[in-house]
Amino acid sequence: MRYKTLIILMLLSGLWSCKKESGTKIMYLAHGLPQTHPVHKGILKFQEALHKKSGGKLAVKIFPDGQLGSEREVLELLQIGSVAITKVSAATLSNFVPEYNVLGIPYLFRDKAHQFSVLEGEIGKSILKKGSKFWLRGLCYYDAGSRSFYTKDKAIRTPEDLKGLKIRVMNNQMAINMVNALGGSATPLAYGELYTAIQQGVVDGAENNPPSFVSSNHYEISKYYTLDQHSSVPDVLIMGTKYWDKLTDEEKQWVEAAAAESSEAQKQYWNESVAESMQKAKDRGVEIIIPDKSLFAEQSKSVLEAFEKEYPELADLVHQIKAQ
Repeated sequence: MRYKTLIILMLLSGLWSCKKESGTKIMYLAHGLPQTHPVHKGILKFQEALHKKSGGKLAVKIFPDGQLGSEREVLELLQIGSVAITKVSAATLSNFVPEYNVLGIPYLFRDKAHQFSVLEGEIGKSILKKGSKFWLRGLCYYDAGSRSFYTKDKAIRTPEDLKGLKIRVMNNQMAINMVNALGGSATPLAYGELYTAIQQGVVDGAENNPPSFVSSNHYEISKYYTLDQHSSVPDVLIMGTKYWDKLTDEEKQWVEAAAAESSEAQKQYWNESVAESMQKAKDRGVEIIIPDKSLFAEQSKSVLEAFEKEYPELADLVHQIKAQ
């Protein structure tokens, strides 16, 4: 119902993906993150770079904080051409493009350098383009860090410590399979309900990156944060093809160049945010646990095996990434 209401409001207000003012094409970009988030800062860099590279011919108007709806709702707005650009998790895009599923495989990447070597190389660029048949064209990847476990009452030091614990996960099959493989009980739950769910014991914990752990205030009620770094699912800046196809070749080059510049800047913003978030968590008394990640990697191998059985056509892509 909210989605229909948004469309009606947008029609009434004249808000569309692009309009022209004084010779400038203005693109609308919506996302659900707060303005303090490093991804929003990366988007501001995109806005600045695009204005500069286009000589003011292309401009971006940003709607943060979920002003135009949830991640899924904004994706739908891109598909029909009501919004030009958004930021979503690769996990969300996997519902449209199976290749994005690969990026969520536990311990797929050896480290951050390996991850972005893959994402910014031919493999990553190829995946970005595969969403076009669903009217969603990827522009670049943003660093969303590595997801790790945090719990309210029981510390997780080895996979065995997850047994019997209800762990909130995104409504994504890869995430569900991973937590279950490690011995926990995966519990999909809306992110907005998670603070109360942890506080009241509906779930025992969750998993996310440090900036999200702190910005959500979950560090206020979770005593333990285990940096097992089980998955490194990037965010993706995407443009609806209904808008992309209207751009000239020169305009497309400006957009891609601005996206690449914003991606580089966003990595630095992310690193700064991680350091700040970890310090806040420590100051709050959260115990930061550095486990033996090889134990978690070994225990989660069955997730990759199940994935390759379900998507045999993507097994070669996994091997290419691991070999790079």
